[in-house]
Amino acid sequence: MIEAEPQIRLEVKIGAVTKQMTLSKPDAARAKPLDDERARAQLELKDRALAASAEGITIADARLPDNPLIYVNAGFERLTGYSAAEVLGRNCRFLQGSGADPATVDLLRTAVREKREATVQLLNYRKDGTPFWNRLSITPVEDAAGTVTHFIGVQSDVTAEKQAKDALEKTNDLLEAAGRAMKRDLQAASDLQHALLPTQLPAFSGVHFAYRFRPCSDVGGDSLNVLPLDDRRVGLYILDVSGHGVAAALLSVTLTHMLSIVPDRSFLYQAATDGSSKYCITPPAEVVSRLNRHFLSSLDGSRFFTMIYGILDKETGEFRYVAAGQRGPIHISRGSAPSIGEPGGVPVGLFDGATYEEHTATLSKGHRLYLCTDGIMESENITEQEFGLRHLLETLEESGDLPLGDQLSLLMRRVEDWSAPAGPADDASVLAIERSG
Repeated sequence: MIEAEPQIRLEVKIGAVTKQMTLSKPDAARAKPLDDERARAQLELKDRALAASAEGITIADARLPDNPLIYVNAGFERLTGYSAAEVLGRNCRFLQGSGADPATVDLLRTAVREKREATVQLLNYRKDGTPFWNRLSITPVEDAAGTVTHFIGVQSDVTAEKQAKDALEKTNDLLEAAGRAMKRDLQAASDLQHALLPTQLPAFSGVHFAYRFRPCSDVGGDSLNVLPLDDRRVGLYILDVSGHGVAAALLSVTLTHMLSIVPDRSFLYQAATDGSSKYCITPPAEVVSRLNRHFLSSLDGSRFFTMIYGILDKETGEFRYVAAGQRGPIHISRGSAPSIGEPGGVPVGLFDGATYEEHTATLSKGHRLYLCTDGIMESENITEQEFGLRHLLETLEESGDLPLGDQLSLLMRRVEDWSAPAGPADDASVLAIERSG
């Protein structure tokens, strides 16, 4: 039945004549407001957008038992391999399997029960059984009364992202393990290096020895010792291996064994020339030359070392020495300006045929002699200024009345204060002799 259009009757007077006219109202269907058409167009656009989205989008009905799916888009079908007909009316948990993390599943279940939003990442399985990592975000939808009626789910395949993250975490774990192993190796090398330092220096009437060793944060290559060669003569050395780390420490350890007082394996002795089975003391220049020849054949040029080696005559106070790549000994006597001995050659292990010249310093009673590695003078402060020779000499001169060991402790404290807060970048070592009255 077609309803008649509503009509309006009008009476119009023209002079003495009255006429009646009938007008029809516009058709309501043809005159719908423009905003209704726009609303319908927006809904259609949203439907097309959901269908075209690359992400999996689902709508579950929260008013029905077990929250069944009432809508899935094409992105969901591509992601899971299931068609819409296969999943509508089912709860989305069918994507879970044996590999799903129970804690993550429980977190998702709790969010649904409490009707709140949540985002989880869990292992799901496609229709063909292929596992994939799914980043699932659920959002509750409320009606005008504030009641949750539906859940919108957005699902993304993050398998590649998860695998990359797992690989990165595994690599980080391996790096941390390697770092811990390296730290243990460095600590072992440092412990070995410290174990070879003299625990007790020789004590002689009228001659005193002292040393201080301040390692850097990394394992370095400084070493020193005082060795009685016979009843009258004492050998002293201080050396600095180039570089840092285990290699430098191991070379330092090797040198410690080669500069020992065991005649048949030490460079400090050589066979007697009279044909007997006895040994005689090797002169300092020959000791350093032998070391240079030995290490030229075993090192690749990336490892070398500087050193001072000398022999002290306890009775006369004469100290014959070679300074190979290092500053000569600092000689201080009361009432006189400090004097610095001459260096005697290039570092050991760099050049074939290098020659080393011996020098002599004589210690009278009350004199002190200091052998230092570069780590003291080259220590830098926060403005990259070096401690330098001037600060070294000033410290030694003004503290000359202190006992020898206390004087060296003061020197090392000043070096540490100078290089604070970072500390010295290299080992800092000093070995001293005092000839007392």
